[in-house]
Amino acid sequence: MTDAGRRRSRPSAVGDGATPVDSEREYGNPYFRTRRTAGVDRILLSTLAHRSPEEVFPYVRSFTDYPRYTDHLKEVRVEGTGNAGSVYDLELAWWKLSYTARSRVTDVSAPRSLTWRLVNDIDARGEWRVEPEPESAPPDAETASRIYFEAMYDPHSADTNAISLPRFVSLDWVVEKVQPKLLGEARTVVERLVADIEGRQRDVELTVHEMP
Repeated sequence: MTDAGRRRSRPSAVGDGATPVDSEREYGNPYFRTRRTAGVDRILLSTLAHRSPEEVFPYVRSFTDYPRYTDHLKEVRVEGTGNAGSVYDLELAWWKLSYTARSRVTDVSAPRSLTWRLVNDIDARGEWRVEPEPESAPPDAETASRIYFEAMYDPHSADTNAISLPRFVSLDWVVEKVQPKLLGEARTVVERLVADIEGRQRDVELTVHEMP
């Protein structure tokens, strides 16, 4: 795992004045902010796939395949064609908890960027971004792309009435338990995603640019 300072990274396209900002305003996201504010956490991770952006992007935008990449996502249902405006219901399960996150695609700029936001119960939005990085390709690969995953969220903005918590279990307790597991879960997702893209298993480096 490498330190963010050792890896080049262009500024986030979520909230820096790029096109996704206009998409967020167009869809009337009440949580959208053009700059980071108190209470909002940010995750920015990346990994390298030995394929071109054109080959990588279809996997990134295929939300219905995401249950293959994590054991905590049980099912994904879609309303729409996968373009901007499409809505995905993601059925999540962890420990004794289950929750359906409803995510709207706010902008698709193939093969470089897909932005999304949750439209129920919690303040969260983010982006998948794919950038060509042929200089990092190993000798046995023709090219490479860097896949960025970014999420901005307020863990304390969740509607507690929408989440069925066991007796004597608070939302703060759940947040405290889940946050340390995020990196391990991200590593699993990245390894399985890259294996799908490249058609083989290999050791995958996960670069952490920012974590809460």
